[in-house]
Amino acid sequence: MSTPPDKKPLEKPPEVNQIGDGKVVIAARRVSYWYGQVIAVNDVSLDIGEGVVGLLGPNGAGKSTLLKCITGQIRPTTGMVTIDGRRVWDDPTVYAELGFVPEQDAFYEEMSGRDFVIHLTRLQGFSTADATTLAEEAIETVALTEQAHRPIREYSKGMRQRIKIAQALAHRPRVIFLDEPLSGTDPVGRRHIIDLIRRLGDEGRTLLVSSHILHEVQAMTDNIVLINRGRVVADGNLYRIREMIDEHPHRIFVECAEPRKFASLMTAFDDVLRLEFHDRGIFVSTNDPESCYSRIRDLCLDNDLKLQAMTSSDNNLSAVFRYLVP
Repeated sequence: MSTPPDKKPLEKPPEVNQIGDGKVVIAARRVSYWYGQVIAVNDVSLDIGEGVVGLLGPNGAGKSTLLKCITGQIRPTTGMVTIDGRRVWDDPTVYAELGFVPEQDAFYEEMSGRDFVIHLTRLQGFSTADATTLAEEAIETVALTEQAHRPIREYSKGMRQRIKIAQALAHRPRVIFLDEPLSGTDPVGRRHIIDLIRRLGDEGRTLLVSSHILHEVQAMTDNIVLINRGRVVADGNLYRIREMIDEHPHRIFVECAEPRKFASLMTAFDDVLRLEFHDRGIFVSTNDPESCYSRIRDLCLDNDLKLQAMTSSDNNLSAVFRYLVP
């Protein structure tokens, strides 16, 4: 049987930056987790305050395992996690203040959405009457009241996501963990969930949201943690991290009615480093993507150029990690 590395404490404590506002709510120190000889989480130290923090990484980066360590579902191989100064693994009273939205579904499929949320809220120690009131409130919050009577087996993927969020919110926790909460949601549902997460953060709650899609988390918060192969590769304010990324040319693909006219207009700007024609449009390389995105829309509108599409393979986590991970 394989064994983890030496567990002796290191002489020098880890350097930790706080992410989020106010006092430290979640503190992880040198957290590692091993599956046999595979390191899923590798020496992670984080301080997280109030508000929304995005936990970003590609599939298999260790996000879900780290969330399980922080929420006390598994015990770290090494290291320690506290919430409000209490050890998560050793103090079950912490769990009453936590809400968790797992990535994987785990439903009683024949139950209605309403009964499912009531049942899980009852497990928090509430009476049937109080649990029912709290469940109705949470279901309304996720805009699922009209469908709450239906059995969960009839729910779409987006509805299943929303009922998972409802059960995590019903007991009014102060700290909420969401693992890929937007997976499978339609554009309207996605917008509703993003607005809800932002509102909960503005209320002073602490939310750690896991995702592999950069722009969705960017719509929720400016504070992110980037994780790859179990290690934190960057953390803090999104714009500070994007500054590092944007030192590299950023490629944007534009489809419009008159690509040559569009290209001639773009050559007037110093941040445009390269223009490459493609059979369906044109690639724009820039060292100032934020300005360039806005300019593309404005130029097309001002010059009556029909903008058919604007995409970028540099605007996702694959590109982020290509630049930040050696």
